[in-house]
Amino acid sequence: MNKKLLKKKLAGFTLIELLVVIAIIVILFAVILVAVDPAKRIGQAQDAVRRQDVRDISEAIQEYIVDNNGSFPSGLIADGSYKMLGACSSGASCVAQTVPEACLDLSGFLVDKYLAEMPMDPENGSAAQTGYYIYRATDSNRIEVGACDTNSGVIKVKR
Repeated sequence: MNKKLLKKKLAGFTLIELLVVIAIIVILFAVILVAVDPAKRIGQAQDAVRRQDVRDISEAIQEYIVDNNGSFPSGLIADGSYKMLGACSSGASCVAQTVPEACLDLSGFLVDKYLAEMPMDPENGSAAQTGYYIYRATDSNRIEVGACDTNSGVIKVKR
């Protein structure tokens, strides 16, 4: 009787066998997760880049203001209009809830000292139209920097 009981206790899986099975399941889950909706995953990655770019632009402008005793970069006047960031002359397009009325090139003020290069939208940004906009309210010194095209809602920072 004791021999049968002893055989039953020994008849099981080892820890290594269980870990191998769990690892295989995790790998299969990761492959399926990526394969099921790659467009959604790419869109999420692009929006993560956009969020970081918007923060970087906003922080660079704030650093410029601090370094220049409260002065904003020229062209960033408190006129209550939305401006596309970039070197375009006019006709900026933006899918955000607001449409830029003009373009504003801040690269001369921000690049090299505050930013390594002017951020551009990962999907369709260029030096002429970066894919980001800026707004300065008429009644305050607050600015809003946002992304024009997003895959999952509004991306903007107000400071």
